[in-house]
Amino acid sequence: MAFQYAIALTGSIATGKSTVAKFFTLFGFTVIDADSIAHDILDKQQVKIGQLFGEKLIIEGKVDRKALGSIVFSDENKRKKLEALLHPLIFNEIEQLSKEEDKLQRPYFVDIPLFFENGRYPIAKSLVVYTPKYIQLKRLVLRDGYNEEEALNRIETQIDVENKRKRATYVIDNTDNLIALKHECMRVKEKIEKDFS
Repeated sequence: MAFQYAIALTGSIATGKSTVAKFFTLFGFTVIDADSIAHDILDKQQVKIGQLFGEKLIIEGKVDRKALGSIVFSDENKRKKLEALLHPLIFNEIEQLSKEEDKLQRPYFVDIPLFFENGRYPIAKSLVVYTPKYIQLKRLVLRDGYNEEEALNRIETQIDVENKRKRATYVIDNTDNLIALKHECMRVKEKIEKDFS
């Protein structure tokens, strides 16, 4: 059975999931990264992406993710079309990796940005990386160079981070600096080790 020892690592866009994933990797945890799997699958599906969203999105055999993002984040129907194509393929890949991890009988993470949104993964425990929405917005504008409206569009496509925080098994607060974040990760690491021992 897959996902027995899994913890879904999630949050919202620009809350700091990648940094948290790096800390837990340093602590010796395996992190299955749904985003990098999605990027691989996206490029493998380039012909289909070209047919659905336009050939101009395919540059030298790769999908222009930023251009595709602009299309799907401004049109819900197109986003659903993309998700219908990619999500089952991503799930199958993650399920296989999860079965391998479960054999080791120790906790590991599946980094799934849209864990609560798509409800596809039967993972009992979740860790939400939390930061208030105004900080999310500021970070997203700084990190990706979006204007406020574009950044807000991306944030609004996801379930509100306050809602995710309420539903989580574990919460890491990433409102402060990197040192504070490391301490938060260590605190949650101890809790996870206790829960799985």
